[in-house]
Amino acid sequence: MNIVILDGYSANPGDMSWEPLKELGTLTVYDRTPKELVVERSKDADIILTNKVVLDKAVLEQLPRLKYIGVVATGTNVVDIPQAHAQGITVTNVPAYSTDSVAQMVFSHILTITNHTEHYAEENRHGRWSNNKDFCYWDQPLIELAGKQIGIYGVGSIGSAVARIAQAFGMKVAACSSKSEEELQKMGIQKMTFEELLKMSDIVSLHCPLTAETRHLINEKTLALMKPTAILINTGRGPLIDEEALATALKEGRIKAAGMDVLSQEPPQKDNPLLPLENCYITPHVAWASVEARVRLVRVVYENVKAFVEGHPQNVV
Repeated sequence: MNIVILDGYSANPGDMSWEPLKELGTLTVYDRTPKELVVERSKDADIILTNKVVLDKAVLEQLPRLKYIGVVATGTNVVDIPQAHAQGITVTNVPAYSTDSVAQMVFSHILTITNHTEHYAEENRHGRWSNNKDFCYWDQPLIELAGKQIGIYGVGSIGSAVARIAQAFGMKVAACSSKSEEELQKMGIQKMTFEELLKMSDIVSLHCPLTAETRHLINEKTLALMKPTAILINTGRGPLIDEEALATALKEGRIKAAGMDVLSQEPPQKDNPLLPLENCYITPHVAWASVEARVRLVRVVYENVKAFVEGHPQNVV
């Protein structure tokens, strides 16, 4: 079997090993593959592993030898699944490997906004505390999470983990979810409509897949329903949010702040309206990328390929 990894660097920049895959075939690893080289690098492959390199219909039609695509991630939007199935290509992904890491990042953003830890640390590096007349100072309101309501849109594995952490902080948890009211009640979560969630929540956190229905879920109209003191968190998919509308709402003070780990285009254009805003906190799509999560990711990628080679594929999409 010829195994080709098209963009290995993002998941494994060199701090772990692809070596186990060599037990299963001849392995070629590319750190990155530009669009114009995808077909050339894939044409002799039986197995392709991709994280963000797109394998659309036009590409797949030029790869008659291909038998298997392993997505080195949970989301599979980079692969034309119907076309792959039509060509008899097995497609797998890696579900739920980064649940705890993403949930942790949600609260990293929340605590950055409510406690301003980074702000004060930076001020003190420049001597502000040393030069202060009092034993302490603050120039931003410090917000206690206990008693506040977090509204979670989508209660899958990550949304559920966020709910558990929120409850540990003493927060009230509400959700807009396909789960039944009874299911949510057992989790200590109040079921709400999306409109209710937006109107009543102090923090709104997005944990739904990107579909035609959820694209620009957060837009001018839905932002208008939120409290002026509300915080919006997105660690899901960038296009869930109309970024122009969010930038306007943040600049006009119609919501307090936003914490974002994803944007509609990645890397973003330099003129993305959210980048310069002091009340928008942006991390570069790293919620999934803890060492522990990447170790799990690489291990399951190997296990997926091994299961396919042995004739009993797992995590099939």
